[in-house]
Amino acid sequence: MIKLFAGIDVQISRGCCFYIIDKNKKYVSGGWIKEKIPQTFQKLFKILSDNQTDTIAIGIDAPRMPIKKLRSRNFNKQTNLWIESRDAKVGRECEVMIKSYSIANPQWTRTLKDSPEWMRLGFSIYKSLKDFPFVYEVFPSASYKMLSNANVEYELCLNEFNGGVKDMLDASVAAITVFEFINGRGCEVGGEDGLGTIVLPRKINYLD
Repeated sequence: MIKLFAGIDVQISRGCCFYIIDKNKKYVSGGWIKEKIPQTFQKLFKILSDNQTDTIAIGIDAPRMPIKKLRSRNFNKQTNLWIESRDAKVGRECEVMIKSYSIANPQWTRTLKDSPEWMRLGFSIYKSLKDFPFVYEVFPSASYKMLSNANVEYELCLNEFNGGVKDMLDASVAAITVFEFINGRGCEVGGEDGLGTIVLPRKINYLD
């Protein structure tokens, strides 16, 4: 049984922040990881889960992996089908679906060589958490829109918010997004390209 739900906001300038709630949506912990060492999250979550890695679900606000080559397909939401395109573009198919349904504007994933530093840090955080079975990519901007009239409540503790209010809020929304998904109210999009999915707190047809 999953007992903890964690969210991570990945960035470089102020460090990464995290926010954790329990199965009752009560605050457990939150804070900042200033050093750019992905293994710090691994150690933190192992301690909090008492080394029971299957009792914590983690949502990360960063792309899971870089693209290996430019994308050759676009998504048509009217037909719910992928179509081949002559114009090769950056981005993964999960990001294309987020954009196609006007849920949010993604920061298109690039090749490893062309990825900004914060994306590369995110890639390494995913790798460091490979022993945790429930690690998801989330997109807080999409969650804000999908939950804007959903009356979703969870305990918000302002400890550590002074270091970056928007960053900590995004981390908390990452946590509640995973909570909603695990409890059957969300969905995940993309994945056919082998480059990961994005987890959302509601079904896509919620916006139709």
